[in-house]
Amino acid sequence: MTALTEPQAPAGAADRPGTGGRRLPLVLRNRAFGAVWLGQVLTQGAVRMFQVGVSWWLVAYAVQDAGGLASGLFMAVCTLPAVALAPLVARTVGRFAHRSVLRTAAAAAGAAAAGLALWAQGSGLPVAAVYGAALALATCQAFFDPCLTTSVPELVDDADIESATGFELSTQSLAGLGGALLGALAVDRAGVAGLAAGCAAAYLLAAVLVATARFRTAAAAHAAAAAGAGADGPAAVAGQRRTLRGILGELPYVRRILVCFTAANLFTAAVFVVIPLYTRSVLRGGGGTVALLEASLGTGALIGAFTGTRVPGRPAVAGAYCLGLMAVALALPGLAPLRPVFAGCLVVAGWCAGAVSVRFVALFQRLVPAADKPGFFAVMQAVLGASLPVASLVFGSAGDRLSPQTLCLVQGIGLLPAACALALLGRHHPEPAEAEAGARAAAGTHSEAEADAVGGAAARPAGGAR
Repeated sequence: MTALTEPQAPAGAADRPGTGGRRLPLVLRNRAFGAVWLGQVLTQGAVRMFQVGVSWWLVAYAVQDAGGLASGLFMAVCTLPAVALAPLVARTVGRFAHRSVLRTAAAAAGAAAAGLALWAQGSGLPVAAVYGAALALATCQAFFDPCLTTSVPELVDDADIESATGFELSTQSLAGLGGALLGALAVDRAGVAGLAAGCAAAYLLAAVLVATARFRTAAAAHAAAAAGAGADGPAAVAGQRRTLRGILGELPYVRRILVCFTAANLFTAAVFVVIPLYTRSVLRGGGGTVALLEASLGTGALIGAFTGTRVPGRPAVAGAYCLGLMAVALALPGLAPLRPVFAGCLVVAGWCAGAVSVRFVALFQRLVPAADKPGFFAVMQAVLGASLPVASLVFGSAGDRLSPQTLCLVQGIGLLPAACALALLGRHHPEPAEAEAGARAAAGTHSEAEADAVGGAAARPAGGAR
């Protein structure tokens, strides 16, 4: 990789305020970040489209008597690689050039989807082949997502990290929205072959976009991140990386937050299994209804990603309120089985998830030393995702025995303990970034802007589940 001297200057100049007029959005004034962000939209949109489409295909077409278990097993397969491969992902992201990892992951996923599309052109596509393709796509995405999060400082200046994080997290919402609108509809109209072909095209285009983007060298990015963070902490020195256990061991506040959200994910992740079951058994709808419900969830998450910074309160407290509101939104369709009610509740639940995610991930970007970020974001994805296979299997198998309305009530009730635990964490443990800002103010150290940056990061609620 060549050192970027020329690209850095224009990006920095374009990003500085005061260059006249209103500032363009980050994805327009930083072409490298814009290209990678669009690549992320395509990859996460493709994998979400595949998940939504195949979940509906299993429930509505492929499996007659045990659709819940088949759908739950499929979602478990989709979430397993992020958990099982976390150590390998951390080593890979820390050792190889980030652009190479992103490009290779997107291209490999495109090849897997294209292979499934060709296979599905014939008759009698086995369910096992679809599961295998889902495992391949999820494996590629397990490398792509944490690598992109880690590479943010290589694409933007330190002052733009929070804005870049917001765009990155909003991509998940855009992906959910696109997958909702296209996944089930594609299966109804073109079958698994058409679904897989669309995914392959999206992945391959993403690989091309990433290949055209220019990244800063790792050394330059680490130096910029260290300058922005004041080079504080035992692992702030570039190249000083610790084990995953060591990273979380020195971040107890972050570790407790991740535990709370892992518990919450046991119940929030089940919504992806509940939606097709609720559509078929309660609403008696088709792919269009699945598209509406998934789009409602994705729209809410998209709004939350862009408005999360405006939620008042300390991160843990605001996060607890969001989880409580999400519990009500997920439980209400169990009492009022109406399509508008379910769609509206999914908008609210999506907003809560998006707001929580953008605030806490931005906080982690500030708190975690630059040298630890490859390992931290991989382990964050693994910790938050550890409950997803379990939730998918449990709620999927339960869906063959219990009504979808009962599953909605279980989701809402199950979220309440996690919300209470997060509220107690915010009440009894000081926020590290707030403590740091207070210490700076007490010492009379400079720059109001620096204190505002730390306080702004602390004001964001915790680590969103992907």
